[in-house]
Amino acid sequence: MNHDRQPYRRCGRSGLLLPAISLGLWHNFGDGRTLESQREILHKALDLGITHFDLADRYGPPFGAAEHTFGAIYRRDLRSLRDHIVVTTKGSNPMWDGPYGKGNSRKHLLATLDRSLDRLGLDFVDIFYLHRQDPETPLEEQAATLDHMVRTGRTLYVGVSNFSPEATTEIAALLRGMGTPLLVHQPRYSMIRRGIEAELLPVLEREGIGCVVYSPLAQGLLTDRYLDGIPDDSRAAEGRFLGRSDVTPEVVGFVRAIGSIAAERGQTVAQMSLAWALRDPRVTSVLVGASSAAQLESNVAAVDRLDFTEDELAALDRAAKEADVLA
Repeated sequence: MNHDRQPYRRCGRSGLLLPAISLGLWHNFGDGRTLESQREILHKALDLGITHFDLADRYGPPFGAAEHTFGAIYRRDLRSLRDHIVVTTKGSNPMWDGPYGKGNSRKHLLATLDRSLDRLGLDFVDIFYLHRQDPETPLEEQAATLDHMVRTGRTLYVGVSNFSPEATTEIAALLRGMGTPLLVHQPRYSMIRRGIEAELLPVLEREGIGCVVYSPLAQGLLTDRYLDGIPDDSRAAEGRFLGRSDVTPEVVGFVRAIGSIAAERGQTVAQMSLAWALRDPRVTSVLVGASSAAQLESNVAAVDRLDFTEDELAALDRAAKEADVLA
């Protein structure tokens, strides 16, 4: 484990430090890939100073597969490193049939976390997130359930993902009153998906909540993957959280336009995009997926150049506006 490979950042106003680049197990830790290839990625992550591994009950496919795979590798290789790593998971989405198989009720959340712990082979996770808002369950019940998870030792910290600024403010206040601070929010954020800047990031700053962003490469759009068409084995071709209709001429034109800026910085477009997301001190960490150890190593190299000049930032903003790709 190489803690010197990348910087660590404080998560909000907590005592927890996270690596600038963390490993998300959303796409590449389900069935269809060998255990050894996934094991290689996890070991490479540790070599690159990644101590933070982000999962959810639904990650796979099938549901639960990513946690099961991580658990198998943890039992084999990582058990002695438990105090050196941060493991997170989430619950909210449908996991089994019937009225208790989804949502943010106390009934579902406690059951799905216990199932996650069993798959992971852990006594507790470091962070448990509410994966989605649930308008049918009172926020008071959701907050009380998170508080209960901490007090019963199932998780050390709690967070939310994909919550609105208003709901984030409300649940943070409820948790603060219970003595269990809201540690972190996990929203989508990238150079072409900037919706959190206007309202959510100011809330997180005011409340002292960390920010771990997902899809900083916009599901692979902010790479050179689609510059010459849509490869048959690509995420867009397979329709996995990205469709052919997402690979628009405007997006491709934007990536081509910013390629020269990245080259002048000595980076790939992907590396520059990760560095761009980390330019804001309110962002604690960015989550990256990896289909290979080499890809992960390339992404982590983004931390070698995190600074931007005002001219570079202005040029990136101008390119995004001219290409009309902002959302």
